[in-house]
Amino acid sequence: SNPDYGDPYLPLNPDDVPVFWACGVTPQAVALNSKPNIMYTHDPGHMFVTDIQDEDMAAF
Repeated sequence: SNPDYGDPYLPLNPDDVPVFWACGVTPQAVALNSKPNIMYTHDPGHMFVTDIQDEDMAAF
């Protein structure tokens, strides 16, 4: 593989399965191309995971 960012996946064990964990690089690339009016993401190195449901966060 030849990823755009970071190092290629090198399994430690034959049964290892790579898992995609979304990071800020992907939305940053999307934002630079789509130029949305508003976008929520994270500050590098400061991830935030919560159990708050989408419907509890609705602004509209």
